[in-house]
Amino acid sequence: QVQLVEPGGGSVQAGGSLRLSCAASGYLYSPYCVGWFRHVPGKEREGVAAINGGGGTIYADSVKGRFTISQDNAKNTLYLQMNSLKPEDTAMYYCAAVLRTPVCTFGILGLGNYWGQGTQVTVSS
Repeated sequence: QVQLVEPGGGSVQAGGSLRLSCAASGYLYSPYCVGWFRHVPGKEREGVAAINGGGGTIYADSVKGRFTISQDNAKNTLYLQMNSLKPEDTAMYYCAAVLRTPVCTFGILGLGNYWGQGTQVTVSS
């Protein structure tokens, strides 16, 4: 069984930076796909970034060049470094994991059984 815990989040002014983390307890059986979604009430959930066990990454077009996803396998922790934040990045951010999958896409990740509790990110203008 895998549990995902997301401390952090927070508020920042536009142009600022935040780093989200997601600590996984339990073993992430490879191949796996882990990543981040975000959700704003009234809008569809959006895939933000994902990474597979081999380090391959995907990003939403809206965050390319500003956000970086990474993982520390020794700590079983996933990170999302968010730079040049914009007010439209304001959302609840959730980490997610899918195990034993050779495919890592937002579609696959969105079907995952393992989700963090979510953390609020607020960017003010």
